[in-house]
Amino acid sequence: MAFPIGELSRQTAVKVPTIRYYEQIGLLPEAPRSEGNRRLYGQAEVERLRFIRHSRELGFEIEDIRELLSMAAQPQSSCHQVDSIANNHLAEIDRRIVSLTKLKTELSRMIDECGHGRVCDCRIIEALADHSQCLTDH
Repeated sequence: MAFPIGELSRQTAVKVPTIRYYEQIGLLPEAPRSEGNRRLYGQAEVERLRFIRHSRELGFEIEDIRELLSMAAQPQSSCHQVDSIANNHLAEIDRRIVSLTKLKTELSRMIDECGHGRVCDCRIIEALADHSQCLTDH
């Protein structure tokens, strides 16, 4: 059963330009063409694209997804590298959470110190203009 790119897009909730991009960078194999030069896809492409989309939703980088796809094609091999990729990604998420928490703390402090008066006396504008007034590094 072969279907065009629009149907692949509908089944996977991935936009057509994104599908073409994934083909261009080699995450999705280039589709065979019909006699009318239309790309034709099957269930294997649906499953692969769903894997890619879900990986992207979880924040994995393109190169990590490329490696994960390569490893998924070798189901009998060790999953040590898969674990390593996932652990590295989790560490990066933890780093981002720490950074975002610092940003939240600093913004909350700036808002709390605001006198809610005029812009010329605004503590938020003052703090944004002078990073040395920040209490946290961000």
